[in-house]
Amino acid sequence: MVGSGGEDTVRRSENLPFSSGDLRQRDRGRFELVIQLLNEQYLGTVMQSNLLDQQDLYERIDRTRYADPLEDGRFHYGFNSTYLKKVVSYWRHEFDWKKQVAVLNKYPHFKTKIEGLDVHFIHVRPPHRENQKVLPIMIVHGWPGSFYEFYKILPLLTQSRDGVVFEVICPSIPGYGFSEASHKKGFNSLAAARIFLKLMERLGFSQFYLQGGDWGSLITTNMAQMKPQCVKGLHLNVCMSNRGFKVLLSLLIGPYLPFLVGLSREDVHRLFPFFEKNVFQMLRESGYLHIQATKPDTAGCGVNDSPVGLAAWILEKFSSWADLKNRDLEDGGLERKFSLDDLLTNVMIYWTTGSITSSMRFYKENLGSNLNNRVDFKTEIFVPTGFAAFPNELMHCPKSWAQIRYRNIQSYTFMPRGGHFAAFEEPQLLADDLFNFVKKVEKS
Repeated sequence: MVGSGGEDTVRRSENLPFSSGDLRQRDRGRFELVIQLLNEQYLGTVMQSNLLDQQDLYERIDRTRYADPLEDGRFHYGFNSTYLKKVVSYWRHEFDWKKQVAVLNKYPHFKTKIEGLDVHFIHVRPPHRENQKVLPIMIVHGWPGSFYEFYKILPLLTQSRDGVVFEVICPSIPGYGFSEASHKKGFNSLAAARIFLKLMERLGFSQFYLQGGDWGSLITTNMAQMKPQCVKGLHLNVCMSNRGFKVLLSLLIGPYLPFLVGLSREDVHRLFPFFEKNVFQMLRESGYLHIQATKPDTAGCGVNDSPVGLAAWILEKFSSWADLKNRDLEDGGLERKFSLDDLLTNVMIYWTTGSITSSMRFYKENLGSNLNNRVDFKTEIFVPTGFAAFPNELMHCPKSWAQIRYRNIQSYTFMPRGGHFAAFEEPQLLADDLFNFVKKVEKS
């Protein structure tokens, strides 16, 4: 995603205001940490209750009324209903939610109350070894993902590599999954960043690394803007850059003399023809965004009530955002990068918590007004920053564009394959790039 703010409006100040919020009831500064969430207490009660509600889920699935697909429609009109029936049949007759709950339980889950909201997070510590440097890192998901996106990268990050290893904190954005949604209007990325900074402080981390994609990239960027002294490094796989004269000039000259405007051959390949790849393509893929940024509660009524509608709404994104060429396939290429068990586990996190509507509201809260007028889009980022640019990301952001806001880019990598859900699709590639970035920062 690329913003449209002019580079001439960017502020030189490092720090965004870090104010307290009051999203439900006054946070009284209770620093007694966390109760076990998914492992014993939560899975022993709420999940067990959800298992009892499984009959309700099956009844809703069985009552689904499908629309007939168009001949040769494939995924160009959205989720093809012929393939959707196959996915739903697997969900109804083969998917084992109890087994997947055990998978979720592989890592310790916690919750703590911050600004009146119950905030869920995973906290994974590496195995103890002599002579290894343990670095805390928070990784943040986006929409329509969840903390589960990171289950394949967590074992890679918590295994020592050349004496460096991570202690990982992976929260759920409030309003997503097991984190409570705000009860007041205005909960945007700045509010999420503030809460996650308080979480890291509560866990005792004075300095740490951050990694994010999708909304996670904006939230972690805001964290780096609010408290740069706490952020040792910021690693992103989605970049929201500003537009201005420099970008306009590169669009005009880039296809012909890219080296004059800081573009590489790979940049040219990914960017041009610009209007086809960045305007018309985004118009075809951003219908959901306009709905969720304007009337999320209206659309939410349907997908919160129908499990099949929810699955179609979410899984279509895992198809096209992994690779837009998947729209040409009858099955959307879903099982090329993902298993149905993994995809449906993510859907079930939304279904069992009833959190799809509140997650959709995050678009309204962030995009309901002009982003260019927000203080964070006028503020540069000075912490060491690394970018992993995946080739199938919806919009490409060249290094020269990223440098307009991110003033201390330590690494920028053209990744060989992968799309929007980097940790879910290519965990090894993302882990490798993250380790390389962190080692470079640690040596500097």
